[in-house]
Amino acid sequence: MMISMAISAFLPTSSWFRPKAGVVLDDLPIFQPGGYPIFQLSDDDTIAITAIFSKMHQELSSNYAYKYDLIRNYILELIHQGQKLQPASALYPGHTASARVSSLFMELLERQFPIESPSQKLKLRTAKDYADRLAVHVNHLNKVLKENTGKTTTHIISGRVIQEAKILLKQTDWNISEISYSLGFEQVAHFSNFFKKQTSLAPMAFR
Repeated sequence: MMISMAISAFLPTSSWFRPKAGVVLDDLPIFQPGGYPIFQLSDDDTIAITAIFSKMHQELSSNYAYKYDLIRNYILELIHQGQKLQPASALYPGHTASARVSSLFMELLERQFPIESPSQKLKLRTAKDYADRLAVHVNHLNKVLKENTGKTTTHIISGRVIQEAKILLKQTDWNISEISYSLGFEQVAHFSNFFKKQTSLAPMAFR
């Protein structure tokens, strides 16, 4: 979806938002030359963006006296949706990009926890999963995490998964199969081997 082009079609000038929202479109990374005008949307992104356009369309045909003020807000919301889809390296150029990628990675990681039911399953499980979500190469993600934390991507993910596994084993009555599934393991044996490698104990022994 060419978000920046779609937004620009609604805006006569970049100063349109200045008095009301303090946003100068020309200053935003999404509108910079050489940026990323096309994004691959996830299902969740598609639903969110479609909903914004739908609200805009409904207001255009309404009789609400302040509908254009409301449409400005919807466009601003759309702009921020596009901003969030920007690769981290584009949003935070230069020396801050590395630290920001690390920060966004940790935010994505923590956002998946806590696991609150056996039917909940980790959506991001591998280094590549996180790299794809952040729109960076997996080697680049590993490099910046190593620089900023001293640990590899896989090490950090494994550490957080094992932390959650210990909590679930101690604080729930879920069986090992349920815990294994919720933590993204397709087979119980894989979870048991992973847990034992990290803790030197089998899951049941730890429990």
